[in-house]
Amino acid sequence: MAEQKNTQVQDLNQILKVRREKLETRQAEGRDPFRITTYPVEVHTADIKDHFERYEEKEVRFAGRMMSKRVMGKASFANVMDLKGNIQLYVTRDVLGEDSYKDFKKMDIGDIIGVRGVVFRTHTGEMSVRAEEITLLSKSLHPLPEKFHGLTNTDIRYRQRYVDLIMNPEVKDTFVKRSKIISTIRQYLDGQGFMEVETPMLVSNAGGAAARPFETHFNALDEDFKLRISLELYLKRLIIGGMERVYEIGRVFRNEGLDTRHNPEFTLMELYQAYTDYNGMMDLTENLYRHVAQTVLGTTKIVYNGVEMDLGRPFERITMVDAVKKYAGVDFSEIHTLEEARAAAKEHHVEYEERHKKGDILNRFFEDFVEEHLIQPTFLMDHPVEISPLTKRKPDNPEYVERFEFFMNGWELANAYSELNDPIDQRGRFEAQEEQLAQGDEEANHTDEDFLHAMEIGMPPTGGIGFGIDRMCMLMTDSAAIRDVLLFPTMKSLSSEK
Repeated sequence: MAEQKNTQVQDLNQILKVRREKLETRQAEGRDPFRITTYPVEVHTADIKDHFERYEEKEVRFAGRMMSKRVMGKASFANVMDLKGNIQLYVTRDVLGEDSYKDFKKMDIGDIIGVRGVVFRTHTGEMSVRAEEITLLSKSLHPLPEKFHGLTNTDIRYRQRYVDLIMNPEVKDTFVKRSKIISTIRQYLDGQGFMEVETPMLVSNAGGAAARPFETHFNALDEDFKLRISLELYLKRLIIGGMERVYEIGRVFRNEGLDTRHNPEFTLMELYQAYTDYNGMMDLTENLYRHVAQTVLGTTKIVYNGVEMDLGRPFERITMVDAVKKYAGVDFSEIHTLEEARAAAKEHHVEYEERHKKGDILNRFFEDFVEEHLIQPTFLMDHPVEISPLTKRKPDNPEYVERFEFFMNGWELANAYSELNDPIDQRGRFEAQEEQLAQGDEEANHTDEDFLHAMEIGMPPTGGIGFGIDRMCMLMTDSAAIRDVLLFPTMKSLSSEK
């Protein structure tokens, strides 16, 4: 094995040496490709194929990376890939000229070239371009992964996404769809009268979610700051300031573990709408998801890992209490004390901590017994107040709040509230969070005095929601892990030895 590895290293070193020598030769001849600054791209390969009748027997100019080459004496074939696809290149000595043809034969797979040629169909029927001029625009000094094995190692794929995009067309398609998903969201919300805004990433008090923040030091002010864990508290300040419909799509940062659905930095969208409640947010969520799927995928039916989920039908709406009763057989409407909740937890082997109250234990029941069953689009409503420090209480049952989480495929995809706008109640919730913090809960919120002051100015009744954009993209692209929809996911650094 060691001998084989040494041979591979020697072969690679020889390839690298030869490619650099080719570059040096061109540079010595005054034909340095890296001095070329532009190329008149007129069309993409997919456009040629999609509208072949329009381009047949016409001259075109395009550019891309040479992915394969087959030299056959006086005629050769190559495949050139650009943003939208790839096309066959037919290269002959008679058309290109003897010197240019020799030059083409010295080019390597991975080189970026500009092509001027005529569109035609070969005798086998393949749409192709007959090259009349080939310009080397950038010399590839390192070979691409071997053609037939491609780039399959997931760790290398995530670290070298640039190679992954070249070698795996479906990866590029995923990120094209991701871009379209986000632009479609923006178009939909803009059409609903929402205004996109931007709020700080570097904050002195990271609130609005139950998460441990990253911390840093700002030298100019000699103060410690945190990276934001949510967008909520600043967007609510804007609602207080009279901006009735606002949203932000941006990165947030949470100092937590890595798994298939979690990355420490991820894309969150939060929106707030004055004069509505969580019912209005349910309607908006249902309409938004349906619109995005139809626009991006051309259907309201999503197939993820072989399971079909239908966004075209009305989404189920069920309370947390009813869901736990349905799937765990425990009716928390009949449980009135903390002792009764602890007894039910022990009976059903649900773990809890000494600091947990009845509402916390209900949530543990939900996580253990219910979450995995919420495959079709479902709004899980009316959470206990203990786990919802920023949410308005239900008028007819103050132990619970007007909150929902949106689930598909057993995943939480969105979290929404009838926003708490009572500054006195809000201060009490912050104090309860401070108690949790003192008892060791690193994800509890600190009191935000400026936000409380803003609330005392007066905040209208408001509905608010946060959407996990990455998980939405996972569902709509049938991607197995969050890293598959993040261009550059967080990775552990490689030491020089590795």
